[in-house]
Amino acid sequence: MNWISLAVCLGLLLFLLAALVRRRLELRDQGRSLSERAVARARGSHKARLQHPLIDLSQCIGCGACVRACPEDGVLQLAFGQAVVVHGARCVGHGLCATACPTNAIALTLGDLKDRKDLPNVDASHEAVGVPGLFLAGEITGFALVRTAVAHGALVARTVADRCEAEPDRPDEDGRMPDLLVIGVGPAGLSCMLAAKERGLRCVGIDQAAEIGGTVAAYPRRKLVMTQPMELPLHGKLKRLEYSKEELIEIWARLAKRHQLAIKTGVTVEKIERASDGTFAVKTDHGTIRARYVCLAVGRRGSPKRLGVPGEDLPKVSYSLLDAEYYKDRSILVVGGGDSAIEAALALAEQPGNRVTISYRKNAFSRLKARNEERIDAAVAEQSVQVMFGTVVEAITPNTVQLQHAEEQAASTANAENVATALVEIENDEVFIFAGGTPPFPLLEGAGVSFDPALRPPEPIAIDRGTGLMVALGATFAGMLALLVVRLVHADYFDLPPALRPGSDLHDALRPQGRLCLWAGLCATALFLINLTYLARRSTRFGRLFPGTLRTWMSVHIATGLSACLCAVLHSGFSLRDSAGSHALMAMVVVVATGMIGRWFYAFLPRAQNGRQQDLEELGAEVVAIAGEWDQHGRGFGSMVRKDVERLVDGAHMGRGLLARIWGLLLSQWRLRWHLRQIRSQAAAEGVPASEVSHLIGLARRSHRLAMQLTHFEEVRGLLSTWRWLHRWLAVLLLLLLAVHVVSALRYGSIDFGVLTEGGAR
Repeated sequence: MNWISLAVCLGLLLFLLAALVRRRLELRDQGRSLSERAVARARGSHKARLQHPLIDLSQCIGCGACVRACPEDGVLQLAFGQAVVVHGARCVGHGLCATACPTNAIALTLGDLKDRKDLPNVDASHEAVGVPGLFLAGEITGFALVRTAVAHGALVARTVADRCEAEPDRPDEDGRMPDLLVIGVGPAGLSCMLAAKERGLRCVGIDQAAEIGGTVAAYPRRKLVMTQPMELPLHGKLKRLEYSKEELIEIWARLAKRHQLAIKTGVTVEKIERASDGTFAVKTDHGTIRARYVCLAVGRRGSPKRLGVPGEDLPKVSYSLLDAEYYKDRSILVVGGGDSAIEAALALAEQPGNRVTISYRKNAFSRLKARNEERIDAAVAEQSVQVMFGTVVEAITPNTVQLQHAEEQAASTANAENVATALVEIENDEVFIFAGGTPPFPLLEGAGVSFDPALRPPEPIAIDRGTGLMVALGATFAGMLALLVVRLVHADYFDLPPALRPGSDLHDALRPQGRLCLWAGLCATALFLINLTYLARRSTRFGRLFPGTLRTWMSVHIATGLSACLCAVLHSGFSLRDSAGSHALMAMVVVVATGMIGRWFYAFLPRAQNGRQQDLEELGAEVVAIAGEWDQHGRGFGSMVRKDVERLVDGAHMGRGLLARIWGLLLSQWRLRWHLRQIRSQAAAEGVPASEVSHLIGLARRSHRLAMQLTHFEEVRGLLSTWRWLHRWLAVLLLLLLAVHVVSALRYGSIDFGVLTEGGAR
């Protein structure tokens, strides 16, 4: 072995070791992500309060762009080479993950709305279902993001403007009935008024607060408000990602003054009535306001939720914190465990001389932003903040606060550190209560707004458009037929041993360097290079340069891979030699085979009707549906079939290694087929009707597949991830062998491109 061969072997060994080390690091990170998911589920932070990212795993390429873009740590992580939602409760709906995704695999959603009774029913234009002319915008609809609220408000104003242009004017007696009344002058309300001004509408805005800004105005001083770049009517784009509370309020106040918006503050709405002519009468503590259309942009917090304890009306009790620097050398109690409570406690603890205690009824914080969780843990460790878990306020006196230990935790945590034993009285100067708010639902219900999920507009039906494999496999089948025709037509040449072929008259045309086979080789190389563009489509950097869905590119990837293999077979002259070209051909066959096997593994992942991979909650709902079918057909023979399927699932085992998982999957399928044959034989012997047998067999297949997906959900995803990794590196090896083959052919003159011309054959 010369030194060049030794260097090549050492290089390949180093390459293999590097790949294995990288894979080991991927598996370690994957294990951390799965452990974090388990922690999130145990703490209840895996589900979002309202908004959360929905990941279409059939489009996710595992690039991690969404994880890097998310400013809230822990919401998204990578597992099995794809993105997963870990701490959904930390999501604030900024949407940066969706913007960063190169394959459009992420969308913000409110989740399953079928059973949600805390969200009003609105249509696509945000008009209340059943109340024509009444619109809802902003946080009251379930979306809390400032940018989303601004978009809602602008949409409502433009919808109203379009309707006003199409309808006759209906002035009141004084001729000054506003076209649009906006209730709530926060981000959504201000955007609605600005857009209405832009379209020439007569618009009036009212708010019960003393200043504009809505919920943002109630934020603590200098609090950063995430907005994302957004378009504000009559102003243009706000390009920064973050603005302080004061900056946003100043922008809104300046716009309101410049455009002379008709805003009345300190006005409380008591009732909204719709007249027979379609106009609205809004009764307030300052009189009745009539308007053609109404936009409710009142938010969800409403009035602060009271504790209902003695002493809650004392002057020292507050429900918001505007300026923490005002409080110094005080004993302060903060009630609550949400982000607002934690941020207030941390801000107060930073002031000189303050002694801050947090009272929270649960035994752990579960829905905090990652940054707030890290900061409060550090503050507790530094003893700048004391946390009393499992406590509720019993009474408030001018100089003290009494805390009662929560009943459900009294027995097990009576002596735990940082937890009250039964009744604790602490010295106190100030109390801040962050127990949430009472949503203005009665006002909406009184106006006719429905919260009934049954009346909610149906969600768009997801149509299964298939995987696109039919076209790819059809084209490959046509190519195989053409290849077979060539092989049969020239059987006299291709049946000859390689040593005797040069004596044939067809050798110049059909040899690997001949016109036909050389064209086939060039086509194989071109198709393989096109096949590799799929990797570029999956990349973060270049993915946006390639139009089309990832599913389409997957079909192209499969079709070009199979077609390249067929062209390479023709280029080889249907024979293998001890050469770089033959080695490249064998490697191509292996790569195509591993790709097809991986596609078979891919089919075992649970998928929704639109091709999106399902999560465990969706699978659980499907289990309930199938259980209902078993209840209808589960007596007698059906009961025996169901128990047989359950025994198969209980006996299925998938190990942790790649080979063990493959063997477990194959074995489970073989056992299912064997048992189904036994069931058919037994059914025939017992005289069970063929239609019932067919239905039960189909039900058994669905039940077995679903149960396997539920039981081995992570194992199957891990198998696919590992196989994808193996397929990728085999493709790299193929690329190297192909390069060696091409260089060798060019260097040693075995290719004469003159044969490609019309008169070049000889």
